[in-house]
Amino acid sequence: MPIYAYKCESCGAAKDVLQKISDPALTDCPACGQPTFRKQVTAAGFQLKGSGWYVTDFRGGSSGSASGTAAAPAAAAAATETASAAPAASHGCSSDCSCG
Repeated sequence: MPIYAYKCESCGAAKDVLQKISDPALTDCPACGQPTFRKQVTAAGFQLKGSGWYVTDFRGGSSGSASGTAAAPAAAAAATETASAAPAASHGCSSDCSCG
C-alpha cells in the first residue's frame, strides 16, 4: 500500500497516511477539523540495486555499452570543430584573404 502525504491548507498540519489506492482521499484535517486537508504530490522513493541493466547502461564508467557510445559523438563533434578551423590557416593565404 502506498503512503500519501497530506497537508492542511488552513492550519498547515502535515501527515503521512498509509492508504489503499482505491480508498477515497482524506478531506478533514485531524488537527483543526477543517475540510481543507489535501493530498500532496511527492517523489517516489526507490533505489535500484543489483546487477541489472542500469548498472551496465546508465551508471558512469567504461564497462557500460551506453557510456561508450555516448562518448563517441562528443569526440566526433570536437574533431569536426577542429577540422573546420584548420583549413583556413593551413592553405597559406595572405592576411587580406577572406577565408577566415
